[in-house]
Amino acid sequence: MPDNASGIRYPFPDAPAEGAAVAIAEGVLWMRLPLPMALDHVNIYALDDGDSWTVIDTGLASKRSRAIWQKLLDGPLAGKPVGRVVVTHHHPDHVGLAGWFMENGASLAMPRTGWLMARMLTLDVQEVPDAQALTYYKRAGMDPAIFDKRKSERPFNFADCVVPLPLGYTRLVDGGQISMGGRTWDIRMGNGHAPEHATFWSRDDNLVIGGDQLLPSISPNLGVYPTEPDADPVTDWLRSCELFQTVATDNHVVLPGHKLPFTGLPTRLRQLIANHHGALDRLLAHLTEPQAAGDCFVPLFKRNIGGGEYGLALVEAVAHLNHLHQSGQATRQLRDDGAWVFQAV
Repeated sequence: MPDNASGIRYPFPDAPAEGAAVAIAEGVLWMRLPLPMALDHVNIYALDDGDSWTVIDTGLASKRSRAIWQKLLDGPLAGKPVGRVVVTHHHPDHVGLAGWFMENGASLAMPRTGWLMARMLTLDVQEVPDAQALTYYKRAGMDPAIFDKRKSERPFNFADCVVPLPLGYTRLVDGGQISMGGRTWDIRMGNGHAPEHATFWSRDDNLVIGGDQLLPSISPNLGVYPTEPDADPVTDWLRSCELFQTVATDNHVVLPGHKLPFTGLPTRLRQLIANHHGALDRLLAHLTEPQAAGDCFVPLFKRNIGGGEYGLALVEAVAHLNHLHQSGQATRQLRDDGAWVFQAV
C-alpha cells in the first residue's frame, strides 16, 4: 500500500485485531495494545527464541492490557513463556508492563538511561505539581486558566501506569549486538524523543525495529520537561536522523512503535528532518516580537491547539524555542509575568 505523496509503502496495511498477531517474517509477530489517548495504540512485537519469546515493548500497566496480554500468551504465543523483555525507551506505553513480565520470570534488556529514568519516575509520585513544575509552566507561558487548574490537580504520575522495575537488567549499548528471533541485530541509539532510544537492525534480513524513533506519517513528540528545562532535544533528534541516514536503505522494513510497518526509510528520514527545519523557520519568522512558548502553537503546528493536546504542544514549543536560543538564532528574557520570551536575532 503506497503513500502516494511520499513514496513510502506499507507492506502490512491491516493492523492486528485485539488479542491477535500478524506474522511479519519467520519468527516475528506484530501485535497491538490500546492507549487511552488520541494516539490510541502502541505496537508490540514478539520474536521466537525457540523455547521462549523475546517481547519488544509492553504497553501501559492496566487491567485491560494485562487481559489482552493473557489472550496473546494463550493464543498467538501458543503458551510459550516470555523469557525476555526488550524495552526501546522509558516512556510508559513502552515500559509499563516490563516489571510485570519480570515478576513472571522474564529478564529485562534496555538502555541504561531508560532504565534509570523509569526507576526514578515510578518513585516520584506527586499529588499536586511541585514548585519546580509550576515555575516551569510559568516560564513556558502556560495559559493562565490552564495554569490555575493544573496547580491544584494531581499531575500525571508514572506510578499510575508503570509497574516498578526490579533490580537487575541487561544494558543495551550503542554499537552493540543482540540475538533475537534467530537473528543478530545491531543496536543503534537515537535521541530527541527519549534519551538513549534503542533501535535494532537485523544483520540477517531487512528488518528494523524502530520504536518511536522511526515512525511513519507522524513525528514523535520532542518535549522539554521540568526535569531538564533547558534541554535541546531538537538538536539531538536532528543528529540522530542524520546518523540513521548513513545506514538506511529503501528495502528496510521498519517495525515502528505506532502506526504501520513501512518501507522507504531514507525518504522518511528526509521528511522528519525537513519537518523540523520547516517548523523552526516558521517559528523564527513568528519571533519578530517577543513570544513565549504558549504563544507559538499556530506557527509551529500550523493549527490551533486545545484540550488534551495542550501539554504535549507546550513542551514541544519549549523544545524548539530552546533550540533557536541555544543555536544563537533567538534571544531570551524574562517577561514581567515570569515567562521566558524569545525574539529572533
